[in-house]
Amino acid sequence: MNKRVKKKIKAAGAALFVIYILALIYFLFFAERFGQLAFAEREYHYNLVLFQEIKRFWIYRKQLGALAVMANLLGNVVGFIPFGLILPIISREARGFFFITFSGFTLSLCVETVQLVTKLGCFDVDDLVMNTLGAAIGYLLFAVSHLLYRNWKRRAG
Repeated sequence: MNKRVKKKIKAAGAALFVIYILALIYFLFFAERFGQLAFAEREYHYNLVLFQEIKRFWIYRKQLGALAVMANLLGNVVGFIPFGLILPIISREARGFFFITFSGFTLSLCVETVQLVTKLGCFDVDDLVMNTLGAAIGYLLFAVSHLLYRNWKRRAG
């Protein structure tokens, strides 16, 4: 692949990453928040017990419905897959499993902390685990795709 094509891919990746971050901010902090109580009237919500909310969603899955359970459990994973997938495309320095996983954890910790401080949502350690898992899965998707591309390129050329 020539340098011009690589540059275009990085630019497209950077644009997608910005769109992803903006969408993440919107869905985590603003979607479904309109018409809620004023800041002073809201309460702090948090869960510091690992797997408590995951277990609760599983135990009450029939009452909550499959859609609510899947949205909560898979939504936290799927929401961070683009982070682990796009970041190594736009930055060679971000091409490491542990770097991406730790960065995904750090971003998730920031999100959870902002949710707690602003009282918009709940600080949940289960979300930290699921979001970090999503970032790691995203990186694995990148790594496998990159490996397949390199093998195909070697065979073709």
